[in-house]
Amino acid sequence: MDLKLLARFVAVAEELHFGRAAARLYVAQQALSRDVRRLEEQLGVTLFVRSTRRVELTDAGDRLLPAARRLLAMYDELVATVRGGDRPLLVDVNMQGHELPQPLVRARELAPDAEILARFHGGLTAGVAAMREGRLDVSLGRFAGLPARLRAGLTQVPLRLSQLAVLVPSSHPLAALGEVPLSVLADFPLDVMEGSPSTAEWTDLGRRLAADFGLKLARPHAPPVGVEEMGHYLRRHGEPVLSSAHVAGVPGAVTRVLTDPVPLELTSLVFPENLRHPGLDALLTATAELVRSRHLLARPPHSWLPADDEALLGD
Repeated sequence: MDLKLLARFVAVAEELHFGRAAARLYVAQQALSRDVRRLEEQLGVTLFVRSTRRVELTDAGDRLLPAARRLLAMYDELVATVRGGDRPLLVDVNMQGHELPQPLVRARELAPDAEILARFHGGLTAGVAAMREGRLDVSLGRFAGLPARLRAGLTQVPLRLSQLAVLVPSSHPLAALGEVPLSVLADFPLDVMEGSPSTAEWTDLGRRLAADFGLKLARPHAPPVGVEEMGHYLRRHGEPVLSSAHVAGVPGAVTRVLTDPVPLELTSLVFPENLRHPGLDALLTATAELVRSRHLLARPPHSWLPADDEALLGD
């Protein structure tokens, strides 16, 4: 049996939607449907009941799902054991063109013999999909924003609390402010990247912020990739884009932090719970050092953080 077919079955079973599963796996929906049919033919059973409105697991699909997850996890563990520390540790740092996260730089110092490579998948949701397929080991992002089905089998380690901000074109009225109170932001539609399936956890954070402070959400647009395209995106649409305060270097744009109260995001290291690699050990050591010495998880007064994120700080 081709394990790729099992991995694709699991994606559809978790999403219960072929379009979302295809986006998560970065494959064409037609190819995904073909692979599921191949698996059904190999097993001699029907795994999904499909209609124009919904997709549901059959009894056979329900029985296969936990077994498929176990088999894929065993395969990942086998590969990690055989390869040991000789293979690179692939770490997603989300957006190309920005400064590498400090723990990654420090981990390379702590484990000079372990190869640690940066990758740019552009969102934790996309990073988790890459982990499921063995194309990535570690990702950074908002773990609480992932659906429960995607968090299964993953470990998260809190890395930092960051102030939220907006990216705006330098000609935008908000660019003239040193910082943007949430009450002022309420006058402008806020872009939370609803058009991007790879950053669903970020969109969830934006929706929560909007719901709590009465903000208007911009309509979805096709998402940009990379800092140059982000500059073009901002010039074209002109709406404030929810961002972290540390994001900078976007052509023709400025970053303005949000205040009153200070909204925060919790970024975590996320990786499969069975992952073993000396580069990961170094990365975790570096994270612990930096969190302790630079107070990366210190919460400022009069701040906002979703309850689901706050609960992770106790882990």
